[in-house]
Amino acid sequence: MSDNVIEIRNIIRDFKLGQETVHVLKGIDLDIKRGEYVAIMGPSGSGKSTLMNLLGCLDTPTAGSYNLNGKDVSQMSDDELAEIRNTEIGFVFQTFNLLPRTTALENVALPMIYAGSSKKQRQDRATEVLTDVGLSDRMDHKPNQLSGGQRQRVAVGRALVNKPSIILADEPTGNLDSKTSLEIMQLFDEIHAKGNTVIMVTHEEEVAEHAKRVIRLRDGMIESDTFND
Repeated sequence: MSDNVIEIRNIIRDFKLGQETVHVLKGIDLDIKRGEYVAIMGPSGSGKSTLMNLLGCLDTPTAGSYNLNGKDVSQMSDDELAEIRNTEIGFVFQTFNLLPRTTALENVALPMIYAGSSKKQRQDRATEVLTDVGLSDRMDHKPNQLSGGQRQRVAVGRALVNKPSIILADEPTGNLDSKTSLEIMQLFDEIHAKGNTVIMVTHEEEVAEHAKRVIRLRDGMIESDTFND
């Protein structure tokens, strides 16, 4: 088995705008090893969100290949991609994306319903994950009873619950104050230390400093790929 959890070759993503074609990603090659902690940075319009959507199997490339955990996902159907998203990828979004009327425990257990786990398996695993992210005393709270930082911890727990190959975080501290941001970044540091592959899109240098590797995009291409000391 390859060391790489992600292998991207010559990924191109074009979008049609009326008569025009906009070339957003212009032939990206990228390998990410299992257990890496990577930040993807770049100015608005650099293609980082498009790349994130492709990595997360929320979108498919115009051309090129994408192997995730040894599977070529660039050719998959929508149903196959949905299954990959649920089992292989844990998402953490800036806006948390929690269901408002369900408890923290139910929110975290949700991906396991799609995966076909039993109620007991869901309860046990969601309890374990919420304890790991420091919310053992908040399991029965609904999102509106939680602070922003606690909501993001619930979202991180949900991302971890199916033991995915990669955690994809899109501006995970974008809606948080600086103290809470630091706490969430420390949580990501702990998740990475346990062996998880973490990929984070951010425009904040202090967030990117937590990663071990920083990939900068500009105009749809990789401008630099550096390792933090």
